Amino acid sequence: MPRSPRLDAPGVLHHVMGRGIEKKAIFMDTKDLEDFIARLAALVEDQAMTVYAWALLPNHFHLLCKTKRSPLSSSMRKLLTGYVVHFNKRHKRHGHLFQNRYKSIVCQEDTYLLELVRYIHLNLLRIGEVKDIVELNKSPYSGHSAVMGHIPREWQDIEYVLSLFGKGAS
Repeated sequence: MPRSPRLDAPGVLHHVMGRGIEKKAIFMDTKDLEDFIARLAALVEDQAMTVYAWALLPNHFHLLCKTKRSPLSSSMRKLLTGYVVHFNKRHKRHGHLFQNRYKSIVCQEDTYLLELVRYIHLNLLRIGEVKDIVELNKSPYSGHSAVMGHIPREWQDIEYVLSLFGKGAS
């Protein structure tokens, strides 16, 4: 049975996930992580999407983004294909890195954005990649460090995310 097309249009919020084949690592070292982050930043700088939250875990990634000028499929193809080609060259390997195609869930911004930001950014803590919230605050492999002001990420829309935490706080 053929796969159904993804829902996509400019301004749609997506929770995107990608997992390594057989849950194997998709990031072998710091260079891999930095390469993925640089490619993600380039998509934002090209006005393809807005990124609100992201987390890179050893065998998968999470991304919360809103499409802009490019369809999600074009942006993800550019991000993932470029990453895999570079990964395979660096690690002298061939073939697929990701299990199936990435998963994308269209989300209602008002209802789920804040909860998804929390869920995605707490992933490193949940799986034990960082030992506590203090370490998470400074981790370069999650957008949480930018939201907390520890690692500047000009390409990540932290102002909008922070404004959501301020709603009803008075």
